[in-house]
Amino acid sequence: MSRLIVVSNRVNPPSGKGEESVGGLAMALAAALREYSGIWFGWSGKTTPEFTGQLNMQRVEGVTVATVDLEEGDYQEYYNGYANKTLWPLFHYRVDLTAYDRSFGEGYDRVNKRFAETLRPLIEPDDIIWVHDYHLIPMARELRRLGVTNRIGFFLHIPWPAHQLVVTLPRHRPLVEALFHYDVVGFQTEESLQAFEGYVFNEVGGEKTEDGRLRAFGQITEAGAFPIGIDADDFARITKSPRAMRVYDRMAAHSVFRKMVVGVDRLDYSKGLEERLLGFERFLHDHEDARREVMLLQIAPLSRDEVEAYQDIRSRLDGLIGRINGAYAEMDFTPIRYLNRSYRRDELAGVYRAAKAALVTPLRDGMNLVAKEYVASQNSEDPGVLILSRFAGAARQMKEALIINPNSPEEISDALAQALAMDETERKRRWEDLMDNVTRQDVTAWRDDFVAALKGDPTVMAANTETPDEPAVTTVKKALVGAKK
Repeated sequence: MSRLIVVSNRVNPPSGKGEESVGGLAMALAAALREYSGIWFGWSGKTTPEFTGQLNMQRVEGVTVATVDLEEGDYQEYYNGYANKTLWPLFHYRVDLTAYDRSFGEGYDRVNKRFAETLRPLIEPDDIIWVHDYHLIPMARELRRLGVTNRIGFFLHIPWPAHQLVVTLPRHRPLVEALFHYDVVGFQTEESLQAFEGYVFNEVGGEKTEDGRLRAFGQITEAGAFPIGIDADDFARITKSPRAMRVYDRMAAHSVFRKMVVGVDRLDYSKGLEERLLGFERFLHDHEDARREVMLLQIAPLSRDEVEAYQDIRSRLDGLIGRINGAYAEMDFTPIRYLNRSYRRDELAGVYRAAKAALVTPLRDGMNLVAKEYVASQNSEDPGVLILSRFAGAARQMKEALIINPNSPEEISDALAQALAMDETERKRRWEDLMDNVTRQDVTAWRDDFVAALKGDPTVMAANTETPDEPAVTTVKKALVGAKK
């Protein structure tokens, strides 16, 4: 059986101890690597005075991990530079925050070349290679230059922007051309897939072949939508763990006379945190009778604090929260509780379960798994209500959430009022539909579908050209069930 090689910027396999602190994506990839006796390759997260290409190989809970250190200059230009100051804001529709610096692009290409050269000796003839996310778009191109002919797939976890935004990027054409060195290119949503196709058709004169593949730059690739999910069963199990129950009891006791609304996001300008707070402020303004009865718990771990745009958003949030609390707090009550630290998954599960509503308000998001975790953690007899931005990829699947435009404080305020007043029958109906979707379109289905497509299964790629109303995962599951029969 072919081995699977997973390539990502950072490597995060479960250690077997405290797995509740490891994300569902890492768990799913680790399970696939165990099944295929594979390797997980990426950056160690450490820097070294001079790049040597020295591999650090270890075995972690049945998964072979291979990591390499980067030079400080590589880290600044590749990671802090092109990945997080150029591609991240551009792909999240923030052209105003996008930094165009030639040295960033040079560092990005250099690191991808170094990664490819380091990985090349580990690749065997029958291996299949799965590359993840925007940090590593040129990876297949560099591997092909080294003579690698294996099947290579790429999955983009963040949105692919509209054609008009992509062309604002200097040297955008080589970046897109690099994707055509992959056999399979996967996106989170049909919207991102269509945006990618729009660039290919309109900018470089590409076309679709008779079998639905894309032809451009003298190359052919298969592109499809593969909406990622969570391990819903595992998250439901974690919700009932001792630690989760202790957190739930604490939060329930704290909010015994109030209704708690929760938001959980990495501190990032794409998450709509300012817009969320302005919407909550409007709710407090419009519903005087609810001011002492509703509190917002916002958990926002710090990230990328070396990047100026992240320092700016942190400063603005601090000021905005101070203003709202100053205006609406009482001596024994503060409407917003704001935490800049990370929590384990089992702790978050307890928080989610205690919250009467979740505010998920990204201005642009590839999928958003917090929305799905919130649904999976709910008590089926008394579920909370999910309020979800229309600009999250998850909104295309989770239609029974209260869908809002996060740019409108009035819509957020109205949705909060509707969610907190919603009767039990409607809450249960909405939750049951949402939970059915979260369970069916889970992370295992996403992983298996992509690997099957990478192996060349025509059934899977045909499914990925279905209409947006029935995403690929659902269609593929039907095909697999039929095959088993």
